[in-house]
Amino acid sequence: MSPTERTAWTSLGVGLSVLALKGAAWWLTGSTALFADMLETVVNVAAASAALAAVRYSAMPADENHPYGHAKVEYFSAVLEGALILVAASMILQEVYQAWFRPRAPDQPLVGLALSAVATVINGSWATVLRRRGKRLGSPALVADSHYLMSDVVTSAGVIAGVGLVAATGLLWLDPVLAGATAVMILFSGARLLRESVGGLMDEAVRTGELANIRNLVSTQAEGAIEAHDLRTRRAGRITFVEFHLVVPGAMTVAEAHVITDRIEAALKESLGSAVITIHVEPEGKAKHSGVVVL
Repeated sequence: MSPTERTAWTSLGVGLSVLALKGAAWWLTGSTALFADMLETVVNVAAASAALAAVRYSAMPADENHPYGHAKVEYFSAVLEGALILVAASMILQEVYQAWFRPRAPDQPLVGLALSAVATVINGSWATVLRRRGKRLGSPALVADSHYLMSDVVTSAGVIAGVGLVAATGLLWLDPVLAGATAVMILFSGARLLRESVGGLMDEAVRTGELANIRNLVSTQAEGAIEAHDLRTRRAGRITFVEFHLVVPGAMTVAEAHVITDRIEAALKESLGSAVITIHVEPEGKAKHSGVVVL
């Protein structure tokens, strides 16, 4: 089992544990806000299951039908998570509408809040670990899951404080208001996830900082060449694709040009991790003087 897959399995186990705690908190209190918090965790569990399936499938090696591999499937997991968030938000808003006209005081608030607090601490700790591992392993599915878990932590903290305030003051209208605020927050979270995932499916270029790093590496490692132009990048899951044209002196031999391209590829792969580099070598007459100047 790969480290990414082990992490995905652990994430699913953590999600089920947190769901059990939050479900008990809602069942004991009957709070609409805690119901919203629990429903958000239901999305977490469903998303963790989808992420696990995506991670397992993306690890499959390239084949005849998928010569570029299967890494892009992780974006589908992130898209699904964003869609599930939107569904959960709509269900919460329906519950808010009903609770607004039939408010009730939470039962056993101290026990319910204690269970919710434990669940929140578990979620926060795991979200931090998951984000680090997802970035280190280059897994968009795990990184997306960590972002949503962290937003869940923030939401849960607000809900715990609000439900405590309801129990202390008797202001019953605060309960549905908190649930509504939770729905709005996760709507924004879902929209952001969808935006980032669709960008990956549409072969969006790497971020500005990473692109600047790629240009700098090409410039410093291409000694002996003249310039690099038509640089294009995209990301598919944990794999970064980089391609460009490298202009070399007309008198340079193929073997000499090959040494340069090997040096560039080695530097890029060391920096980017999993990467596919495509370099098209051209003679100096093809120089455009509008690309990466070789230092």
